[in-house]
Amino acid sequence: MDFSGTWKIHSEENLEDFLKAMGAPEMIIKMRQNEEKPVLVIEQKGDEFTFTMKTVICTQKHSFTLGKETEITIPGGRKFKCTVREEDGKLISVTEKFTSVREIQGDEMIETITCGSVTFINKSKRV
Repeated sequence: MDFSGTWKIHSEENLEDFLKAMGAPEMIIKMRQNEEKPVLVIEQKGDEFTFTMKTVICTQKHSFTLGKETEITIPGGRKFKCTVREEDGKLISVTEKFTSVREIQGDEMIETITCGSVTFINKSKRV
């Protein structure tokens, strides 16, 4: 599956509850609710990926190789170690706090992130 490209998030379901479950600071929650939807730039070269998330607040970039442990930083500055794997065309990452499944369905990229009993879904289209 080719995830490369620039993706504009157009739909976010359960964002506030997810951010609270992740322990995000109240300031981040309020800012994230009111800002323009993020843009995600994905560069994929074989098993190597670079994700650059651009928001009005900040730009975050992280790189990883499928099957190798990496460290990611989430909004608010918390860091998590995870290993991303590809399974049936989906990118799956698991940390001690959450699980993320990213897949392409038609012309959309859908990411489903679960933190405890809270599930956050964001949908993007290539721009």
